[in-house]
Amino acid sequence: MAAPSSSSSSSSSYKYFCLTTPAPFVTHVEINRPDKLNAFHEAMWLELRAVFAALSSSPDVRAVVLSGAGDRAFSAGLDVVAASQTETLQGGKGGDAARRAAGIRRHIVEFQECITAIERCEKPVVCVLHGISYGLAVDIAAAADVRVCAAGTRMAVKEVDIGLAADIGSLGRLPKVVGSLGWVKEVALTAREFGAEEALRVGFVQRVGESKEAAVREATELAGLIARKSPVAVQGTKEILNHAKDHSVEENLKYTAIWNAANLQTDDIKAALFSTMKKTKPTFAKL
Repeated sequence: MAAPSSSSSSSSSYKYFCLTTPAPFVTHVEINRPDKLNAFHEAMWLELRAVFAALSSSPDVRAVVLSGAGDRAFSAGLDVVAASQTETLQGGKGGDAARRAAGIRRHIVEFQECITAIERCEKPVVCVLHGISYGLAVDIAAAADVRVCAAGTRMAVKEVDIGLAADIGSLGRLPKVVGSLGWVKEVALTAREFGAEEALRVGFVQRVGESKEAAVREATELAGLIARKSPVAVQGTKEILNHAKDHSVEENLKYTAIWNAANLQTDDIKAALFSTMKKTKPTFAKL
């Protein structure tokens, strides 16, 4: 099956995100609000969910690179000016405390689901952090599968500095990503910045590029390598690894057996074995 042609031109129909195809079967998603340091308001996170839902089911996408437009920031996090004008941060409107709380809870859950769309995307997501990467930026990165950052990136779990506990995923995902609850407690309770070297040391990022351009290039090369593999194998691997985070080894082995009972019947295995014997590059049908 022929791969889609590589293109660096924009194919985005979204307002706050720019989508391009830098390599076959690779989609590059850029958060596109650089004049506001790519800070998020409600319309943006709702659109983020739509973007990743579409990528998840697209047979023309096998891996995703996620970065921020501009040189100054991946994302400064929540647009606090816009947020301060919403009912949520104003304490809700109408009814008693329980009814106001119900409305706020629904709003938070919807926000959480928009960021979780990255984790639920069937395709592996490589996130590129650079410049200012605060608060929601860490939530987004933690939901991705692999993280790359540029030297000089300034990261922080910033929510305590605006008077709230991080509620969109960092506190749940970061301890599992880095494997150190103590480190997560320190950075979350103090809201202090940490840089690329520290992020690499604790395992939050897997690679560090000399610049944003170098980090994006590394992420695109990594995504391209993933995209050349069997999509059946890649998507199955992501699904099983995500399952493993919250289940015992025994439970995960049972889940894997059920998953592979279907997927071991794929023609991709024959294609991969044949190409290995012939020392050629395999091609795989779209999924």
